[in-house]
Amino acid sequence: MNTIQRMGVAGLALGAVLGLAGCETLAGGRARLVTLPPRCEDQKVQIYFEPDSDTVTAEGRAVIGQAAAGARGCKVARVQVLGLADAAGAPQANLELSRRRAQSVTAALAEAGLPAAEFDVTAAGQAGATTAAGLTQPVRRRADVVVHLTAPK
Repeated sequence: MNTIQRMGVAGLALGAVLGLAGCETLAGGRARLVTLPPRCEDQKVQIYFEPDSDTVTAEGRAVIGQAAAGARGCKVARVQVLGLADAAGAPQANLELSRRRAQSVTAALAEAGLPAAEFDVTAAGQAGATTAAGLTQPVRRRADVVVHLTAPK
């Protein structure tokens, strides 16, 4: 083996030793990481529905999953779910549709692992779907959710 080959082998060995030392340093650093407590701030989300539907969409389930994940480590004091509907259609049918939407979201929250809490489930139907001037509010096919969180004791 000539001098250049020996220097190459020595360089590789030195690199391996330094690399392993770096891994040890990273592992030691990971062990010293501090875990921060959850923020436990109220979460407000809106879950949108297809027209005339009370089925929670895949996008809605993703939003609900994020809200449930954000509540982990916190105490869920109360959950408010308000079902809404557009102005189009019969008022009684819209009230029933908004009620079913609120119930669907409530069930999806439980399925997503939201801790047990007091639920306030209401339906507004098309109430508030038109302004005082008679204009319709855009896209009210939704349920508004507020998850009230507090720090664990």
